[in-house]
Amino acid sequence: MRPITLLQPQKIVFGCGSLQTFVDDFLKLGYKRLFLLTTHSVFPRIQSAIKELAEGGVAVEVYQDIVGEPTLRDFETILAAARKFRADSVVGIGGGSVLDVAKLVAAFVDSDQKAEDCFGQGFIREKGLWLACLPTTAGTGSEVSPNAILLDERDKLKKGIVSPYLLADVAYVDPELTMTVPAKVTADTGMDALIHCMEAYTNKYAHPAADIYALQGIKLIAANLLRAVKDGNDKEAREALALGSLYGGLVLGPVNTAAVHALSYPLGGEFHIPHGLANAILLPSVMKFNAEADPKRYAEVAIALGAPEGKDDFETARNGVDFIFTLADAVGIPRKLSELGIPQSAVDHMAEAAMEVQRLLKNNPREVTLQDAKDIYNSLF
Repeated sequence: MRPITLLQPQKIVFGCGSLQTFVDDFLKLGYKRLFLLTTHSVFPRIQSAIKELAEGGVAVEVYQDIVGEPTLRDFETILAAARKFRADSVVGIGGGSVLDVAKLVAAFVDSDQKAEDCFGQGFIREKGLWLACLPTTAGTGSEVSPNAILLDERDKLKKGIVSPYLLADVAYVDPELTMTVPAKVTADTGMDALIHCMEAYTNKYAHPAADIYALQGIKLIAANLLRAVKDGNDKEAREALALGSLYGGLVLGPVNTAAVHALSYPLGGEFHIPHGLANAILLPSVMKFNAEADPKRYAEVAIALGAPEGKDDFETARNGVDFIFTLADAVGIPRKLSELGIPQSAVDHMAEAAMEVQRLLKNNPREVTLQDAKDIYNSLF
């Protein structure tokens, strides 16, 4: 086996009621100036927790204006607010974008480095403020990963900052926080979590130490996503998705994603398609492209998804693609980029932009050329 480094927070708390555990834990730490990032939709659900923190002597500055997927400029505005508040600790309570920004605020608030100089892997020099992450969607797994994504407006491309110093000190995964997530967001983020696990398992750098998380995440999400989309109050399905998303986050550090994510970045950067949706619409085409390079792995993914076994690995892998088509249709994922308002004339530019994401493309089990990228996009019109 090749060497592998598994990174995760010092402490992970999973289960319904974890929000209260966060409050109880935080009050014991002695921090007094907490910068809390969230969104307007989440804020009503955490007001009692904020009140309890304030009654315990903690000054809480709430920033809830994160809308959509944050840009570099958005981050600079939020960082300035945290500095003005003189935060000594940070918590993110929200979806992946909120958690990513919280991680970056904690890292840069007392640093002389700039975020735009740290795109890529390993450029952050030191640990920042104490940080907790509480996801409210079952999607990115950001609460346990060393990754954060921002849209760089300069070239309309989403870029990643990857560093062990972006890991939260504690992740609190409370499935109850996901219960009110709308069906469409549940579908988009759930597909994103599924793709994290699938791309980790079929990755050129896949490893047995990560495979165990990836396969179990695939099983949990595939079996429960439609249930949660149909009934957001299905606690068992919500718990399964939250755990599957957590597993997907755990494999992002040591293995990471590949061509699906690389090809999705231009969709988000230029056309502002939500991250999970962009990934989901690309998944079947990339699966078909990659299965030729590693039919055995894709057959194993198909079985984990719940697809029937075929006469050989190629047929089983194709059954996995059919399963994804069926699941995506059932949860409302469109099949064509044209349904998202993306013109076919954008294909060449998107393909060129995707080829810049070599950080992820190098992980793909099959080399992706510029023409391959164009072909994959064109197959979706």
